[in-house]
Amino acid sequence: MTSEVIIDVKPKEISIALLEDKRLVEYQNEPRSANFSVGNIYVAKVKKLMPGLNASFVDVGYERDAFLHYLDLGSQFNSYAKYLKQIQSDRRRLFPFDKATRLPDLQKDGSVQQTLKQGQEVLVQIVKEPISTKGPRLTGELSFAGRYLVLLPFGDKVSVSSKIKSGEERARLKQLIHSIKPKNCGVIVRTVAEGKRVAELDGELKILYKRWMDAITKVQKTQQRPQLVYEETSRAVALLRDLFNPSYENIFVNDDSVFHEVKDYVALIAPEKAGIVKRYTGKVPIFDNFNVTKQIKASFGKTVNYAHGAYLIIEHTEAMHVVDVNSGNRSKNEKGQEGTALDTNLGAADELARQLRLRDMGGIIVVDFIDMNLAEDRQLLYERMCKNMQKDRARHNILPLSKFGLMQITRQRVRPAMDVNVEETCPTCNGTGKIKSSILFTDQLEGKIDRLVNKIGIKKFYLHVHPYVAAYINQGFMSLKRKWQMKYGLGVHIIPSQKLAFLQYEFYDAKGEFLDMKEEIETK
Repeated sequence: MTSEVIIDVKPKEISIALLEDKRLVEYQNEPRSANFSVGNIYVAKVKKLMPGLNASFVDVGYERDAFLHYLDLGSQFNSYAKYLKQIQSDRRRLFPFDKATRLPDLQKDGSVQQTLKQGQEVLVQIVKEPISTKGPRLTGELSFAGRYLVLLPFGDKVSVSSKIKSGEERARLKQLIHSIKPKNCGVIVRTVAEGKRVAELDGELKILYKRWMDAITKVQKTQQRPQLVYEETSRAVALLRDLFNPSYENIFVNDDSVFHEVKDYVALIAPEKAGIVKRYTGKVPIFDNFNVTKQIKASFGKTVNYAHGAYLIIEHTEAMHVVDVNSGNRSKNEKGQEGTALDTNLGAADELARQLRLRDMGGIIVVDFIDMNLAEDRQLLYERMCKNMQKDRARHNILPLSKFGLMQITRQRVRPAMDVNVEETCPTCNGTGKIKSSILFTDQLEGKIDRLVNKIGIKKFYLHVHPYVAAYINQGFMSLKRKWQMKYGLGVHIIPSQKLAFLQYEFYDAKGEFLDMKEEIETK
């Protein structure tokens, strides 16, 4: 299996697609201005205590206060609280972390009103992003994740991933980390650290420790509260950190700054693979070039088609996600109705496992498969689903089919489910139902070009249109494009874009900035 990562950077958002054998399996889209991300660390203020819930609400600068349960304060909360006072007591000289005192662990049966006070400052980390009407979920147990290691300030243990089975390797890694770890820090050794040399692990540990020192320095220097003191690495780098594996063939990026950021990171964690990071410079939008746009439009929405006419209906609710499997217009199987049901269900299991990763669906997922009478067929379906979900990084649990033919899946939820709207609003009538004559569309475009060149003074620009329209403009020896270039200059460029509706258009200047050329009558 080959894997490719495609990163599409736009002025207002960044989109990341993971392709396995050219098939889209993971997709993330975020505004570039997004302030809240899992892993961010804040020095924040306790806003309100909730003794009944044994929890508190904390102000981290979000419109809704974040939730911090007593059990999420972490066993070393007292040590953090004392050290926070020490570093804030002297704004000129940072109290050395290696001289900080580790206090006894927080009692598990304690209460929030005995531990926190209203207005108290606390160091917290986001573990779950704001979802729907809920604010972020916090923890007081800070961690800094790297490719091979996770650093835990005020921890005292070295833990090795249970997926490393060799007792000899586990002992080697434990002994090695104990010899290099900083004082007052615990470390978790991740699975990919198996077989790694001391220099690689020591190098990453120093980087993670520096991030912690930079965070507490920022706490000491700033007085504004709440204050972001450590920002998780960019989405592109964070995704690579968790996903990166030697099977990656290419990582394509269409932006210089993100390209260098990703290349530096890959060079750090896998120097021999730095060459796979490539700068995309094509004129066609990067997602169109790698067939991502078409797959996004086909894979999102309420109805998802898969093999031989069968399809899934996916409904998202506040409490859970519900999936219905339909055979559609499938032809009958040689084994009869039972065989048709099994084939349809196995195909649905393959597509559903992909959809869970693609949409990042979390919480409770209930799947209504087509009824099957044979117990061995139901067991086969359960095993197929479990096998498909092995590639999923999120923690999950799958129950066998119930007597009603329902499968229940729980999947870790840390951010809202990705739900891309694939329906297109008519770009010419804006929903009114009345449009100008289609044959005059190119005349309308020429009017925009004339205004852009002769009135606004922009000589070089890119006109993005639907691929069919682009083909019409470019066809023939004396094409419409050629006529426009002769009349308005060679700065006229036509770019086919799959994301646009049939009579939709977008203008961009030479720097890639969007030019709004809609007239007032078009926007009403």
